[in-house]
Amino acid sequence: MFNEIDQKAVNALRCLSIAQIEKANSGHPGLPMGVSPMAYVLWNKVMNVNPKKSDWHNRDRFVLSAGHGSSMLYSLLHLSGYDLSIEDLKNFRQIGSKTPGHPERKHTDGIEVTTGPLGQGIANAVGFAIAEKHLASLYNKKDFNIVDHYTYAICGDGDLMEGISYEAMSLAGHLNLNKLIILHDSNDICLDGNLNTSFSENMEQRVKAQNWNYIKVSDGNDLDEIYKAIKTAKENKNGPTFIEVKTIIGFGSKNQGTNKVHGAPIGQEDFAEAKKAYNWTDNDFHISDDVYDIFKENIIKNGEKAYSDWENLLNEYKEKYPEEYKEYISGFERKLPENWIDQVKKYSPEDDSLATRASGGEIIQDLAKVTKNFWGGSADLFSSNKTNIKDSERFSDKNPEGRNIWYGVREFAMSVIANGIVAHGGTFHHVSTFFVFSDYLKAGLRISALSHIPVTYVLTHDSVAVGEDGPTHQPIEQLAMIRSIPNTIMLRPADANEVRLAWKIALESKDSPVVIALTRQNVKNLEGTKDLDDISKGAYIISDSDKETPDGILIATGSEVELALETKEELKKSNIDVRVVSMPSMELFRNQDNDYKQKVLPKEVENRVSIEMATSFGWSEFTGDKGLNISIDRFGISGNFKDVKEELGFTKEEISKKYIQKFN
Repeated sequence: MFNEIDQKAVNALRCLSIAQIEKANSGHPGLPMGVSPMAYVLWNKVMNVNPKKSDWHNRDRFVLSAGHGSSMLYSLLHLSGYDLSIEDLKNFRQIGSKTPGHPERKHTDGIEVTTGPLGQGIANAVGFAIAEKHLASLYNKKDFNIVDHYTYAICGDGDLMEGISYEAMSLAGHLNLNKLIILHDSNDICLDGNLNTSFSENMEQRVKAQNWNYIKVSDGNDLDEIYKAIKTAKENKNGPTFIEVKTIIGFGSKNQGTNKVHGAPIGQEDFAEAKKAYNWTDNDFHISDDVYDIFKENIIKNGEKAYSDWENLLNEYKEKYPEEYKEYISGFERKLPENWIDQVKKYSPEDDSLATRASGGEIIQDLAKVTKNFWGGSADLFSSNKTNIKDSERFSDKNPEGRNIWYGVREFAMSVIANGIVAHGGTFHHVSTFFVFSDYLKAGLRISALSHIPVTYVLTHDSVAVGEDGPTHQPIEQLAMIRSIPNTIMLRPADANEVRLAWKIALESKDSPVVIALTRQNVKNLEGTKDLDDISKGAYIISDSDKETPDGILIATGSEVELALETKEELKKSNIDVRVVSMPSMELFRNQDNDYKQKVLPKEVENRVSIEMATSFGWSEFTGDKGLNISIDRFGISGNFKDVKEELGFTKEEISKKYIQKFN
């Protein structure tokens, strides 16, 4: 099946990748030198993509989990006809280039997800496969398979050592994601030396135990064997497939098969020797027409035909199923019906007090009726997070239309799988766990933000009011941690109406993840929110002073807004009249113009108090040098939540006392 021009194309990938690294004097040559054969076979002979329509919904998805091998991916994208020029490749790892050190989603045409933190690409791929399976069950009709594609990933030994790979692959096998195929660059080398110094697992036994199919390719340079393995994998109807491909890291280098070729340029002398091994005579960054032609014939031409056939099918689908078509397209455009928020319940002060996790659960039921593209999951905490859609079943192999993913106790994998689901497109997806366990998923949330993936994170049990479970389950530093992540919207709503509007921000976000922190304990539905229709400015005056210039300002978030309002009344007994500001989002408030900031927090009012059951870190930005931060700069304690709050100073009497001591 393969001939000399195919081998020349493989070597073109190798040499183009090394040339980038040598010019930048930075990069990882070992992977492209060893992996280019399997990458070439996959891209040129198997994958169904259209480089001229790189956002085509039904394209096969590819993830380079071993993102340090980015130069090879950039070479593939360039040769395949994506919007990536030779000049872009020459600027590898340079400021402002389209070819950064690791692949970045929305930065380079054709990059599906941001990879580099090892293991996450595997979980992204699981997310893609879950999204494909779910959307196919929602929208495909007899003779109209408008959602029908595969997900491929290339990973290395380092990816498979990361704990997230176990979490994600375990769930993938459990869900029978048979259209997921992982190719393993099995070269027995890690960064520091031989793999056997730190890893000795039998990968065949491991993946079979996780309900995966296993195929081994003994020679990573054998194009026919690689093709045969992928073809067999595509025919599997039960379980995802893991293809272990035995490769030689840095193949062609004098140091091939060692860690010396992993993460540093090989140098011009060794590059010249490698070219001899590849029978490569062209100058750096020069690719002959016969190589371009084989990519054009197999990828561009075939991809354009596949896209055209799918587009014709979609147009027929539109005619026969107009409502399904409209909702399908709306999912990919992240569009919701006009005035959709009006379908979501509002709350009144006369309604019973509710924990915001409970009101959040009620709101989710309304959201589920707005669009069937809305779904979510929990890390074995649906009953506590209240994030399940009650009139839908669990997502499973037998019930892929189910709208509740039971992620199990896999917080990290959950967040990164969600990145894959949302990056795939077509649905609004939320994930949930306890707020304190955001520590487990922070690395996934960081990539959500970095790669502009609008996953919604619902994190409940958001303060020391968790109570008896004690300091292991009482978040202290997590608010500050999440607020510090760029391009992340952290929302801590005060009551049910703020929860409702927090969800509005989440579902309308296009480029930022949104984190919604919710209470375990009941809170009142506040008078100041009953007519509220927007919290997108991050902070607002929920109760003002009767004076033109307030004596002071109390700034609070979440359940502490109710406490701030009680403290306001307590201070009135001492003839102190303060303004109360609810600040559900520091980030959104920070983005407002100076006029709005001055309106809410006038500079002339220096008596400012923040009230939040978490670390004081970050609050001085809003309270100033002369302000007072009522906070918890220690770990929590176990006990009844009311006693815990009192012990830690979160009562109206104690805060009033501290206010008077500080400012009067």
